[in-house]
Amino acid sequence: MSGDAKASADWYFEDFYPGQEIDLGTRPVKEDEIIAFASQFDPQPFHVDRAAAAASIYGGVIASGWHTCSMMMRMVVDGLMARSSSMGSPGLDDVRWLAPVRAGDTLHVRYQTVRVKASASKPDRGVVWSKWVASNQHGATVCTVEGMGMFARRQEAGRAKRDGPQSAPAPAR
Repeated sequence: MSGDAKASADWYFEDFYPGQEIDLGTRPVKEDEIIAFASQFDPQPFHVDRAAAAASIYGGVIASGWHTCSMMMRMVVDGLMARSSSMGSPGLDDVRWLAPVRAGDTLHVRYQTVRVKASASKPDRGVVWSKWVASNQHGATVCTVEGMGMFARRQEAGRAKRDGPQSAPAPAR
């Protein structure tokens, strides 16, 4: 099953369903971005120093896992969240860096809906559990992120829950 984020201007809680997969496109990875990010946030030698990286177990500069997650986040926002009713996230459950990301790689990200649940206490929203999967140009999965996000429900759905079932007006006497 698949969905296309570009096919809809707005994504609400009701638009997500288990098994759904949303293709968020691709993004090239550049060495200057790898080094700039790592220099500021994760300055380990195999991220920032070409000679040290070449002598490491990686054989060259690799992206910080946090940089990979940041690139994925940007793709999720650009491809889905910016046109959604996202209310933020209470957190992540799992992040896995499965293979090094290198300069020259092309990341391809997919958003997979795992589970959905309407909030019982706040009828204007629901929770969507998702898994983001990044693969490289060879099809190898390089990173996965699992977590949850809160999304507003469509006004009609939220209003019906708050107001209860609409009853017909009493007949005139």
